[in-house]
Amino acid sequence: MKKAVVLLSGGLDSATALAIANAAGFDCYALSFRYGQRHAVELKCAAQIASAQGVAEHRIVDIDLAAFGGSALTDMKIEVPHEESATDEIPITYVPARNTIFLSYALAWAEVLDCTHIFIGVNALDYSGYPDCRPEFIAAYEKMANLATQAGVSGKKPLTLHTPLMDLTKAEIIQKGRELGVDYAETSSCYDPAPAGTACGTCDSCRLRLKGFKEAGTIDPRKYEM
Repeated sequence: MKKAVVLLSGGLDSATALAIANAAGFDCYALSFRYGQRHAVELKCAAQIASAQGVAEHRIVDIDLAAFGGSALTDMKIEVPHEESATDEIPITYVPARNTIFLSYALAWAEVLDCTHIFIGVNALDYSGYPDCRPEFIAAYEKMANLATQAGVSGKKPLTLHTPLMDLTKAEIIQKGRELGVDYAETSSCYDPAPAGTACGTCDSCRLRLKGFKEAGTIDPRKYEM
């Protein structure tokens, strides 16, 4: 079987991306990160998803993006917004360089596994406006990756970054996941969950998720505080 490293946060999108990779016949290696995020409950979800979807291996890697802060997700002094922003600025929940860093770890593991496929569940339609979720970023990273690795410069098959959700609405992502048997009760998308893991329902990520389920004509099985 072809191998693929799949970035698995524990959220709705990454769970769907993993299901798509499985359905495409890949032997999946799931990679998650404990990076100092306030919503670390997602890692419990990631472990449940990885087990349910039968990955070959699931690793949770510790890195400390909280050392730099600059985001409401990694700096506890910055509050997570619970109302829609009236500006087009990049939201304070953006974690500087997060996807660049995550992809670099995925790239390193892929080299060790002799694997030329990486899946990431980024989306450029129903998303928060993060710069590292855009098609331009993915294309540039893929080009860089093939210049930076032993496999890339030795003439072997080039690395491919798969973004199966890039052009889908949240509702379409949910519909696709349901077709593939994803249990969305096991996923967590909330940026500011309660200590027990219950979703707030009012952060940007929760609002996008709830909107997606409504437009998909189905009920979100995740528990909410509201």
